Amino acid sequence: MSADRAPLEAALERGEEEGGNVEFKERLTRAVHLSDGRMESLAAQLRHRVLSGDGVATYVVGVTDDGGIAGISPDDFSETMDVLSLLAEEAGAHIEDVETWGVGESAERGLVGVATIREGAMLDVDDDHIVVGTAGHVDHGKSTLVGSLVTGQSDDGDGETRSFLDVQPHEVERGLSADLSYAVYGFSDDGPVHMRNPHRKSDRAQVVQEADRLVSFVDTVGHEPWLRTTIRGLVGQRLDYGLLVVAADDGPTRTTREHLGILLAMELPTVVAITKVDAVSDARSAEVEREVERLLRDVGRTPLRVERHGVDAAVDEISESVVPIVMTSAVTMDGLDKLDHLFESLPKHSAAEGDFRMYIDRTYSVTGVGAVASGTVNSGAVEAGDELLLGPMSDGSFREVEVRSIEMHYHRVDRANAGRIVGIALKGVDESEIKRGMVLLPIDSDPTAVREFEAEVMVLNHPTRIQDGYEPVVHLETASEAAIFHPEGGRLLPGDTGTTRVEFKFRPYFVEEGQRFVFREGRSKGVGTVTKVG
Repeated sequence: MSADRAPLEAALERGEEEGGNVEFKERLTRAVHLSDGRMESLAAQLRHRVLSGDGVATYVVGVTDDGGIAGISPDDFSETMDVLSLLAEEAGAHIEDVETWGVGESAERGLVGVATIREGAMLDVDDDHIVVGTAGHVDHGKSTLVGSLVTGQSDDGDGETRSFLDVQPHEVERGLSADLSYAVYGFSDDGPVHMRNPHRKSDRAQVVQEADRLVSFVDTVGHEPWLRTTIRGLVGQRLDYGLLVVAADDGPTRTTREHLGILLAMELPTVVAITKVDAVSDARSAEVEREVERLLRDVGRTPLRVERHGVDAAVDEISESVVPIVMTSAVTMDGLDKLDHLFESLPKHSAAEGDFRMYIDRTYSVTGVGAVASGTVNSGAVEAGDELLLGPMSDGSFREVEVRSIEMHYHRVDRANAGRIVGIALKGVDESEIKRGMVLLPIDSDPTAVREFEAEVMVLNHPTRIQDGYEPVVHLETASEAAIFHPEGGRLLPGDTGTTRVEFKFRPYFVEEGQRFVFREGRSKGVGTVTKVG
């Protein structure tokens, strides 16, 4: 709910003075306003207001015909937005933005809102949109580098551009990310499309609207206690590429090796950015570059120096076995033009055909909209108005829900394809009932929740042998759940590859053959592939 009432007051004043493209409505209902004949009339009226406002109309909801503030219930407000969206679609327009306010001290006493209607159908963004997951040690400059990329602004040397990503006050205060952050920029025929003011949601939406090609970043956490969150970001998102950051003043660390291992275990093509080259001598930068090359060769990868071979060679050669290395500085902006060129040119990697599927990573509730599930579309596509299944619930059942609306980086779209990071507003479920690790599926699918599955696993690091009853945390898609291993033959040794039965301890999940996962317990870790379900 917005704290700034200026748009509401401006709309009220404009409506009182001139009418025109401002319309007052207390509420809209399906039964009355979508009935035969009425819908066409209201859509024609809306179309007239959009055209008279040079392509934009404003609807003030929760007010009387003369502009007096009345307030309506959250359920009535949600239905009003649904009806208004359908009217806008009928009129060849779309709802671009909605701001709401509570009447009195609490929204429970009633809502008023301002909906901005813009001419033209809701945009569906390009199919060439890529998603990049960042990784690397704390203080190596992941968030600062991404902040400079998406804004085109240089850093002040103290991580100023990092604040464009960190969303929690305690993160900004300490300069440490504690959860996944998201950012977006893009490219058009004129070059990079940056966020002018990253603190404004509308600027992110404008990037999505203006760019011909989008690059979304999932910025993970470098601090070791939050390794679980980092794994969630690298495993649970439909990533196209990894961006591993290594600071020139520190060099590769144990965390660097850990994050690189996860990226490679997920078979993710990866770029290494050596940051902070402005803070060290040329000799030190060259030394760290050699250390990174040795690290890559130690794990069977071929490093490719972009400074020597060029960006085009990096685009052609990047793969699960070839890793480009770029020298960068967010302060001097050295190397960021090469990253721009890379991200503009890299092909889409993770596009998945088939039925719609999205594992849920975050949930929240929006006043006047209701429950929102956020995540990356794994496969297929989803549209506003689709009926879906949500689950599994704790008892293994799936709930029927309806898609109210879809947003991508605060920009409304009518359709989301595989690889898009989106928030989907759902009707038919409370936000408190949605849990991370649940999945959204088509209504006509017949999913089965499972408590156990068989997998082929590789033990990457463990001080002793793994025996029957071993209890790591399994990271599969967006689920992070304690599990019990029952290895075939009774044990697995470090470096071993073998078969095990995996049993979730606390609740069922939706699992499919072929899915890859990471398991860890302390500093012990391994990777696996689901081979049999049920």
